[in-house]
Formats: sequence, structure tokens, C-alpha cells
Amino acid sequence: MNRTTRRLAVLGSALAGLLTPLLLQPVQAAAPAYVALGDSYASGTGTRSYISDGTSCQRSTSAYPSLIAAARGYALNFRACSGATIPDVTNAQLGALTSATSYVSISVGGNDAGFANVLTTCAQPWWASNCDGAINTAQSFISNTLPSRLTTLYSQIRSRAPYAKVVVVGYPRIFNGEDCNAFTWFSPAEQSRLNQTADLLNSRLAAAASAAGFSFANPTSRFIGHAVCAADEWINGLSSPISESYHPKANGHAGGYTPSVSPLLTGAAVAVTAQVVAESSASADEQAALQRRYAAADRTIEPETFVAPDLTTPEARRDARRAGVDIETFLERSARR
Repeated sequence: MNRTTRRLAVLGSALAGLLTPLLLQPVQAAAPAYVALGDSYASGTGTRSYISDGTSCQRSTSAYPSLIAAARGYALNFRACSGATIPDVTNAQLGALTSATSYVSISVGGNDAGFANVLTTCAQPWWASNCDGAINTAQSFISNTLPSRLTTLYSQIRSRAPYAKVVVVGYPRIFNGEDCNAFTWFSPAEQSRLNQTADLLNSRLAAAASAAGFSFANPTSRFIGHAVCAADEWINGLSSPISESYHPKANGHAGGYTPSVSPLLTGAAVAVTAQVVAESSASADEQAALQRRYAAADRTIEPETFVAPDLTTPEARRDARRAGVDIETFLERSARR
């Protein structure tokens, strides 16, 4: 063997020694893809802290999709957006699903039923609104129109993400029979009917989910004792900014939604520890950059926002006169509640 041949042999042995450990290392699998679809109850409206993605979707790292993704190491595409209806999910969100999607959560139906408008109506005094009429209209829609729309949507989700675990997420009861806010006038009977409407919506969501082969996460029991005006409140009452009103707070997502959704989605309950919260928060910039790619589509979604009663308008004063109500005295008493 000549000198050149010996040098090449030595070099080859050295390279083999360097490369062999690298070649023997296992290839790291890509993080499972998780797509969160839906409306404000999924995006995190009510938590008061949102990623800067150039939209009005109000996506929060305190919301359950972000917490679950952080805890499990999933690659989250956070498409849920405040105000989204079934057509919005279909047109602006389903494009994120692929055959490689492993997990999907979907929360939608409340805006289709006009729940923000119902709350706006029922928050007014009895003499200024028709709360029962608004609730009746919403319940009729939920029972007669919504189911077929859910069936179509869920079929499209399964078609686009054929191998994904899909969890349909319901809505909590908002009220506990007490209205502690000075300038809303939900009666105990109205609150009861509004909670019944949430239950009706959940029953239709659960039925459609079952028919599609999806799981249904019902947060109702987790939120009992934590409704608006409870001592340990997990849902905002009348708030500023107004868009925060009647949506779960950060503690509602951590203590209510996350333990309801995570066992069905991931196979085990997620504990929202300080580390999970920190890791979720650290994902804000990366998630914002991802969602900016969809900003044009997201801007087609119109937020559905509760409107606080205004009894200073000519219409309100007219209604008060017709009902024999002294509006100035009424407002003074309301301010002392």
C-alpha cells in the first residue's frame, strides 16, 4: 500500500468514526399537528391578553388550545376566531386541515344562534325588551336549523382530516341566578332560560358529534359554582372592554375547559401548571406569525359582541313611559345595587 493509499484509508476511518454516532441517533419525529377551530369561546376572548396577529380574532395563549398544545408538545395552528359562525369556519378555517392533522377541536354554534344578540336583549329591563321572544327564536334555530349545518361541517372536517382525533367542544352555563352588575337586568327566570338554551345547544352539538364519530367535551359541570357573579367567577359579567363580557376568563380556560377537552383530545387530562402557562405564553410570537398568513381570511369574520343597555336613549325613555316607569328613579335604584 503506497503512502497516498494509506492516507486515504486513515481519513476514511476517521470520518466513519465521526459520522457513525450521528447516523445511529434516532430521527426526531415532527410534533403532532393540532388545529383549533371555532369561535370566541375557543380563541380565548375574555382572557384579556391576545397575540398580535393583525386581526380581531382575540386569540390568547391563556385559551385551552394553546395550553393543551404547550403541555403535550403539539404543533398548534390556532384558527379559532372571535365571531366565527359555521360559514366562517367553513370558508376561513378548514383550509388549515390536512391528512397530516392529528388533532382537531371545534367550538361553533353559539354565534349561529345569535347568542350575543339574545344576551343584549335580555340584559335590558323587562319593559324595554322581549327576552322570552329572543330566547324562543334562538331555541327554535338550535333545534330545527343548526343540526343539519353541524352535520355538513363535521363531514367536511372528517374529509379534510381523515385520520385526526376530533373533539367538539360545548358551552358553559353563564348564570347562577344572580345579576350583580349595576347596569344589566337579567331576571332569575331569564337567567334560567338562558342556561337552558346553553344546555339545548350542547345537546345538539353532542348528538351531531356522536353521529360523525367525534367526541364531545361538555364543560357544564366544571363551571358549576363559577358562573357570572359567583364568588370564584370564571366567566366575565358586564366588562370593559365590552367584548370581554360573558366569556370565560383565563381561570375558566385553565380550570374549566382544559380539563374537559384534554382527556378526550389527548388521552389524559392536562394539568395547567406554571410551566405549562409559561410555555404557552412563550409561543405567542410564533403563533402570531403563523396566523398573520391567514389575516385576509380572518378579516372577513365579523365579531359578535354583546351591547350594554343604554337607557338614556329616546327609545328607552319612550318604553319607560309606556310601562309607567320613572326612568330616573329606576336608574338611581339600579346604581345602588
